Amino acid sequence: MLVEKLVIIPTFNEKENIASILKAVFELQQDFHVLVIDDGSPDGTADIVRHLQSVYPGFLHLEERRGKLGLGTAYIHGFKWGISRGYRFIFEMDADFSHRPIDLPKLYDACKRGGADVAVGSRYVPQGKVVNWPWDRIALSKGGSIYTRLITWMPINDPTAGFMCYKKEVLESINFDEIHFVGYAFQIEMKFAAWKLGFKIKEVPIQFEDRKYGESKMNKGIIKEGVLGVLKLRWYSLFTNYRRRVKTAPAIPAER
Repeated sequence: MLVEKLVIIPTFNEKENIASILKAVFELQQDFHVLVIDDGSPDGTADIVRHLQSVYPGFLHLEERRGKLGLGTAYIHGFKWGISRGYRFIFEMDADFSHRPIDLPKLYDACKRGGADVAVGSRYVPQGKVVNWPWDRIALSKGGSIYTRLITWMPINDPTAGFMCYKKEVLESINFDEIHFVGYAFQIEMKFAAWKLGFKIKEVPIQFEDRKYGESKMNKGIIKEGVLGVLKLRWYSLFTNYRRRVKTAPAIPAER
């Protein structure tokens, strides 16, 4: 049977969540494979994943990197890994249950049967919702989404969302060397690149819930990157061609 679905989960200090999130994904029994990309978690997250590979043989994969290298580089590493192994649908998902595994099939269906090239798990479309977030975090998130739309003109209600499904063809078309951001703004730039290249993006309503275990990665630096990053993104777009350049063989002169 053709294996076509890969879920990428970047981790840094997620020992409280990683075993449970993997169990929830595999209990869907819908042939999702998972690639955990761990950035040298000192809490032993990678050790837990390595142990669980014997529990989920062939379904669970682990890539370890030295040091905290950034969310964007982790996903790009995973994209390249998945493309090289022939996966047709590649997902992004957090390890902390803010993204519910039961919503993975909805994202898959939007790309497989719903005509989308990119499916976005959206908090800010009808039937989408946020649970257990304080009002200031909701205001910051919604304000950031409105700000991003005004600056970039992207027709996406939740441009900062990190719960995604990409068709392989989208990722194969994007020149990752032209993706400038590695943190919070990475999610915005990837959507922007896909949109600029003409791919169809569909928002799928999800329930987003704040993490229960572990520490949030949100800080002032991430907020600053988001605010300034959107302005930089608009500026970069004037000079950036996001399409991957494919080398072609030189033409053979016609015989005379």
